[in-house]
Amino acid sequence: MKTQLAGHLLVECLVAQGVTHAFGVPGESFLAVLDGFHAYRDRIRFIINRQEGGAVFMAEAHGKLTGRPGVCFVTRGPGATNASIGVHTAFQDSTPLVLFVGDVASDMRDREAFQEVNYESFFGPSTKGMAKRVERIDDARRIPEYVARAFATAMNGRPGPVVLVLPEDMLTQPVQAEPLPQVLASQAWIGPEPLSQIESALSKAQRPLLIAGGGGWTPQAAQALQRFAEAWRLPVCNAFRFQDTFDNLHPQYAGDLGIAPNPRLVQRVQQADLLLVVGARLGEMTTGGYTLLDAPRTRQRLVHIHASGEELHRVYHADVAVQATMNAAALALQTLQPPAAPPWADWTAACHADYLANLQPQPLPGAIDMPAIIATLQRLLPEDVVVTNGAGNFASWVHRFWRYRGLARGLKTQLAPTNGAMGYGVPAGIAAALTSGRLAFTIAGDGDFLMNGQELATAVQYGAKTVIVLLNNGMYGTIRMHQEREYPARISGSELRNPDFVALARAYGYAAERVTHTDAFEPALRAALARTEGTLIEIVLDPELITTRATLSAIRQAALARPAQG
Repeated sequence: MKTQLAGHLLVECLVAQGVTHAFGVPGESFLAVLDGFHAYRDRIRFIINRQEGGAVFMAEAHGKLTGRPGVCFVTRGPGATNASIGVHTAFQDSTPLVLFVGDVASDMRDREAFQEVNYESFFGPSTKGMAKRVERIDDARRIPEYVARAFATAMNGRPGPVVLVLPEDMLTQPVQAEPLPQVLASQAWIGPEPLSQIESALSKAQRPLLIAGGGGWTPQAAQALQRFAEAWRLPVCNAFRFQDTFDNLHPQYAGDLGIAPNPRLVQRVQQADLLLVVGARLGEMTTGGYTLLDAPRTRQRLVHIHASGEELHRVYHADVAVQATMNAAALALQTLQPPAAPPWADWTAACHADYLANLQPQPLPGAIDMPAIIATLQRLLPEDVVVTNGAGNFASWVHRFWRYRGLARGLKTQLAPTNGAMGYGVPAGIAAALTSGRLAFTIAGDGDFLMNGQELATAVQYGAKTVIVLLNNGMYGTIRMHQEREYPARISGSELRNPDFVALARAYGYAAERVTHTDAFEPALRAALARTEGTLIEIVLDPELITTRATLSAIRQAALARPAQG
């Protein structure tokens, strides 16, 4: 057994877990690990980021794409607090992630040393915290144990983030230890009795609706779910920002439940007599602020399948609650024998017709036709393109009009934060391009882009090609929309004075172009696809185009017309 620095052993353990890319911002607290990346540079790549928030978003996106934990390294104190946004994203999105934090040396601990933070308190492993587990490695000989446990915790049950704290002096110790074998995600199967209860619930239904989403899905699971839905002729919709869990071109697809969902889909949920929820948490966004479904008992019969027992009955008391992983659940559902002629065939067709009708846009003002822009992107981008976005009203254009083919066709194609983290889309797209070799398309708002636009430097450094469409309306659009609804015509804190985005992107090494009319977009996109480097296309958007359904003025006028309160 060879002797090596603990920092080198840590990297060797990552290699043993199948890690090919680690993201991070270097810090003096983990120099021994950086030296380990140099030693194992032919087997693992350390991607240097410009800010820890961008680094952990890249790791989280990698976790979403692969189903294996994304890996990120940050230094103590400010580095860890910057990275907390990605840990929160991984927790709420149920994404496997391992964050390594370089820490103060052991002999300085608990003295409020330079940049010292109590990470157990800060990341708080609990149902209300940001991480599933937070641990500190004080004994270098136990590095293999801690790393393997972190990967197992991140993947098993409801996937999520784990934080491992690395004292600086521990990493420089000479150690003799061997990495543990690669950890695989375990499967929790559905037993005969719950399957029988699900079959009974389906047999009594007249208007069933399947809602799919959450973490832990694989192509095999999505394909099995699709076969089950086809056999039972069920209408299928997706939870917020999990639109690639079911093929959007399928004749049984009913749309997605998220921000500003199709009003007809909302009605279908309310009219349903059975909701079969597979993998989704039934959180605030999917349930319209917990108002779309009555809590704690829904009017509809509820079957809820989730990987975490803690999630079952947490908000909604299910008639049938089943703890199972997505692969196991979908394969088990596939074994149920459907009736020869389910009585809800017309209901399923009507749900799909509602979805198709929602693809028809309302007339909106301005020189930019956003539905036409999305249609051009859908027509010209490759089918396996990875679509990424951060948070803001700009994302509603892809939520409503982009049609994800997704996991059932073998690849994950949507990377979007269900916790509403701004600045996610740009680094997520870069990570996808770097690690998958596929083209990434990012839609961003002006405020959203400026949260992590500096990661364009990372893309250029490593040769990642992404196509970014930046919608510039000169404001934090979501906040302005809510202001007009609650405090009409009283603008405060939502206006933006922006840089020259074209010049900024070019300074980083991206090609860039500004579009002010719809007709100019397709030539700009074709040129972007023909280039070897990434491209930013800035679209100057009329501030009136605040949502896919209503203008800013219409929202303000409706608010002013409301009777005064009190």
